[in-house]
Amino acid sequence: MDRKTVTQTTAADEIDHLMRLHPKGYDLSLGRIEGLLEKLGNPQDRLPPVVHIAGTNGKGSAGSFCRAILEAAGMAVHVHTSPHLVHWHERFRIGEKGRPGQLVDDAVLADAIRRVARANNGEQITVFEILTAVAFVLFSEHPADAAIIEVGLGGRFDATNVIKEPAVSLIMPISLDHQAYLGDRVELIAAEKAGIIKPGVPVVVGFQQEDAARDTVVSTADRLGCTVSVYGQDYHAHEEHGRLVYQDETGLADLTLPQLPGRHQLSNAAAAVRALKAAGFSIPDRAIEEGLQNAQWPGRMQRVTGGPIVAQAAEGAEIWIDGGHNPAAGQAIAEMIAELEEKQPRPLFLISGMINTKDPVGYFAAFSGMARHVYTVPVTSSDAGVDPVALAEDAANGGLSAQPAADVRQALEMMREDFADMEAAPRILIGGSLYLVGEVFADNGIIPS
Repeated sequence: MDRKTVTQTTAADEIDHLMRLHPKGYDLSLGRIEGLLEKLGNPQDRLPPVVHIAGTNGKGSAGSFCRAILEAAGMAVHVHTSPHLVHWHERFRIGEKGRPGQLVDDAVLADAIRRVARANNGEQITVFEILTAVAFVLFSEHPADAAIIEVGLGGRFDATNVIKEPAVSLIMPISLDHQAYLGDRVELIAAEKAGIIKPGVPVVVGFQQEDAARDTVVSTADRLGCTVSVYGQDYHAHEEHGRLVYQDETGLADLTLPQLPGRHQLSNAAAAVRALKAAGFSIPDRAIEEGLQNAQWPGRMQRVTGGPIVAQAAEGAEIWIDGGHNPAAGQAIAEMIAELEEKQPRPLFLISGMINTKDPVGYFAAFSGMARHVYTVPVTSSDAGVDPVALAEDAANGGLSAQPAADVRQALEMMREDFADMEAAPRILIGGSLYLVGEVFADNGIIPS
């Protein structure tokens, strides 16, 4: 009897096909995606209330807090983030009533990609734009109470900025990054990030280290007739007796500390709480408490306690992974490492890989005087990876002792040999790129879910 075998392509197959068809990288404009969405019936206009998040650092953390708090309040929450660490599915989380949202099913994602690609009909477009359209299609077809949409790059011309009226625009910390696309001064970058602000839509501004960034965002919001809440002015948070004290014009809330490590997560959590309030969600304090306890954001100061990497490292080594990749992120990570050092002193080593759109010297300078040595490694999952030899020179220019290695495992082996007589088991930070974090996760069997 004759049998026909039907091969069903996976989401990865569909995306690989798109990657061969369309240019890589960024092409910041809205015309292409607006035309595509028109062909798809404008799904971006049929989303649940949207929390739209821009910023250089802290977008993912704020989004994870928002999601966890809303889910603790019993709501179904869609989430679109980028980039992913291991699998494309991480970019699309589908909200479900009564339980935490789940990463999209592969068959559902593959079908949505096929439909969007068919509508595009081979027209010039970037893969990020197609995948953003996929998120809008998926989220419009699955009922939910809220959608958290993270900007990919910049804001004004980012593909997510076709949302006409979000429930709130949340602008997280802004610093120098992607200067080739966004400008070489923080106020220019802030103007691009503030491009997500829509007339009359509430704006929440997270902690800003630079006054120029804050002032640029606030002036944009004022010009567009938006109510504005600024961290440190209209709301703030601090730690007191092992608790998070949040305050805004409605009063004080005594909350649990965020599970996500680092003092900067206090202001990130506060920004998320304020954004949800500004968006009009009714959130009881118990849901905020539960959300702060449950929020997770893979690859950000994440401790690795098992797997091949731990087996390869020196006995008793403490291994952390963080995808932060710009000077401001480096400073925040260094502060977290300093807190760990106060509790338990250990020699610090970095294993770092970066891509060529970043400021490696500024990143490494944050660890000057802290790190014993840096091993630089290639980032093989990106065409923009910096050569380890050149990156070691950047680390040296940042004030650190450094040498290249072939990969993370070789770096760990070299560390065992070069520093066999350490006074204590090392503390190792692997990072400098989310691409590198994804490679390490895949190699170590860590799959974000």
